[in-house]
Amino acid sequence: MAKRQYEVWKGNNIFLFGGRLIFGPDARSLIITLLLIIVPVIIFCTSVARNLVDEISGNITGYAILMVTVVFTIYVLLMLLLTSARDPGIVPRNLHPPAEEICFDSPASIDVGRQTPTPRHPPPKEVLVNGVTVRVKYCRTCQLYRPPRCSHCSVCDNCVERFDHHCPWVGQCVGMRNYRSFFLFVSSSTILCVFIFVMSALNIKFLMDDYGTVWKAMKESPLSVVLMVYCFIFLCLVGGLTCFHLYLIGTNQTTYEAFRYQVFERSRVYDRGCLSNFRQVLCSGIKPSRNNFRAYVQENERGSTLGVTSETYVGDLDANRREKVEDDREIGGDLHKISQRREADDA
Repeated sequence: MAKRQYEVWKGNNIFLFGGRLIFGPDARSLIITLLLIIVPVIIFCTSVARNLVDEISGNITGYAILMVTVVFTIYVLLMLLLTSARDPGIVPRNLHPPAEEICFDSPASIDVGRQTPTPRHPPPKEVLVNGVTVRVKYCRTCQLYRPPRCSHCSVCDNCVERFDHHCPWVGQCVGMRNYRSFFLFVSSSTILCVFIFVMSALNIKFLMDDYGTVWKAMKESPLSVVLMVYCFIFLCLVGGLTCFHLYLIGTNQTTYEAFRYQVFERSRVYDRGCLSNFRQVLCSGIKPSRNNFRAYVQENERGSTLGVTSETYVGDLDANRREKVEDDREIGGDLHKISQRREADDA
């Protein structure tokens, strides 16, 4: 019986709903992220916002605060889902690499005590991007030359286009297809923290007017103080992360490029200007996925998918060369016989 692509996928991803949703191997961390968002919002809505409805003159304004909190929280959770459950831009593996992509050491470099030559993978290539030479490396796992700005994630075990980083808080790689939703998730979380902090401080102000002192107001609503401290701590984290990604978008860089290369090594090949960079990230269309995880894999294709890996491929070539080396040793080193055998093989 034919299987679907996600059932024979070689990466470390977790698939749900028949391959419709794809997560990273650390998707369980999403539970912590959801609790960090939902629990403070529930506390705010049940205690602080409820008191604001009674304090603010006019019920419409008080209920508007409550509705804004609920709607904005739903938006944050939606951006989190789009970031975590979407293909970040995985490059399909090369199931049938050509033989010339697996090279071997030259006979002169082979050690005397070693019977077989050691396979080595091709060196990096140089390609032109916007008139600038960029080096692309060969991925041993995916058995292909990575496109520019592509990197192999060691956590998910996939090559991801425009790889930014692997975020354990969302349980997924951040790449070309989900970077926009990731940035919107981080920035909207920052706005939500600011909103809850301000509303909690406003609640303390109303209580201070009723009870006369700040200390009595804090004793009357300790949850408001807890929410203010909580939002301040997380505002430093997600707020700083938002500012950092604003800088990355404005200069058209990724987190991987910003931390891997020094300032003098960055050529800014992809920088189109600040306005064009923001338009490219926030307003351009999302490219379709290069993988159809729900497609059926035929028997011969499935056998290739399951059985052909870089290790087995190299092993077959290595076995063939081992047979030749053993033949040469059996011949006894007679160069004349070896040449005759090779001429017969060529004929």
